[in-house]
Amino acid sequence: MDVRPAFPLPDTAWKPIHEFWAGAAEHELRIPKCDACGRLCWYPREKCRHCKTTSFTWQTVSGRGTLFSWVVVTHAFLPQFADLVPFAPALVALEEDPAVRLATRIVDCDLDAIEFEMPVEVTFRPISFAGVDGEVTAPLFVPAR
Repeated sequence: MDVRPAFPLPDTAWKPIHEFWAGAAEHELRIPKCDACGRLCWYPREKCRHCKTTSFTWQTVSGRGTLFSWVVVTHAFLPQFADLVPFAPALVALEEDPAVRLATRIVDCDLDAIEFEMPVEVTFRPISFAGVDGEVTAPLFVPAR
């Protein structure tokens, strides 16, 4: 199996999600919006899952949402994640369209205080991993103020 040298950092140059990571670098949460039906479409794909149109425009969204799902990781599943333990990977349902759920991480929160449908908001932080060159600015989520 061939692994990118920067793994597990995201491949920010990969065309289908380049605009997402370019937005994050500018502290904007960008999601593709279907030009025909107006629905947000995440994860990016060739056709809108609602109307099957193939034209999208990337839109900056509010960065507010609710916690849909999470788990507290207490054992690193990859050695690069050992410095993060314990941490809470999560799915956040966006305010603009709760059917759009972003895979992310909850930060700046007592992990025992996390609860379903907790209001959250985006924060942008550099992520990096021990033994991996580079860092990427990523949208992570904190409890809403």
